[in-house]
Amino acid sequence: MTDGLYALSGFLVGLLVGLTGVGGGSLMTPLLVLLFGVHPATAVGTDLLFAASTKTVGTLVHGFARNIDWRIVGLLAAGSVPATVVVLALLSLVDLDAVPVRHGLNVALGIVLLITSAFLLLGRQLHERYAKRVDRLPDGSVRNLTVLLGVVMGALVTLTSVGAGAIGVTVLLFLHPKIPIARVVGSDIAHAVPLTLVAGLGHWYLGSVNWALLWPLLLGSVPGIVVGSRLAGRVRDGAIRTALALVLIAVAGKLIL
Repeated sequence: MTDGLYALSGFLVGLLVGLTGVGGGSLMTPLLVLLFGVHPATAVGTDLLFAASTKTVGTLVHGFARNIDWRIVGLLAAGSVPATVVVLALLSLVDLDAVPVRHGLNVALGIVLLITSAFLLLGRQLHERYAKRVDRLPDGSVRNLTVLLGVVMGALVTLTSVGAGAIGVTVLLFLHPKIPIARVVGSDIAHAVPLTLVAGLGHWYLGSVNWALLWPLLLGSVPGIVVGSRLAGRVRDGAIRTALALVLIAVAGKLIL
């Protein structure tokens, strides 16, 4: 029965990812923590390998469609992989089962969810307001800021499994406004593969991956992504993003308080 609920959760999250392109870690990790009572570190580690698996498929699809800018992927990875290693090293120094650490991980997850919801609600307005200013930056500054974005994403994703979707895509659109949106999304998904794989394997080494939980999640997510992708053009993306942001705010409040 529990495996069926895990598979259903995977399907619903996959459906949302297929519809909007975001929401994977933002929903899966808090869902595991709040609904199924999974330790936050285990929820993060399991979700990271879940994301690595699903986004590998997405990378193949975007790769065949030539919607990946490998230069951007390389710049992001240059920042995110070292940041991931540093965060994993810090996590190895603490007792993940200690109550203060568990509470701290919940609070960190809640804060990143609030940031993600802000990007979901305000991302387009911010882009319209500031994109022209960012467009005047020299190429060297854009390159350095892209690496810095990778550092931030690496730290956030390794600690909470959240941040690679809404935050990453929104900032990349700021930094690279001349690149088509589909190519930016494809690049973000391709970068998420090495990021989540390295982070997920690190969590596995730390003992915070539940393999028995991972397989039913994957079993449900694959058809969910397929169905969501087919429905993507028939629903209002803005309405779904707003609803998702409101859900994330409510979930963040429960995690923090």
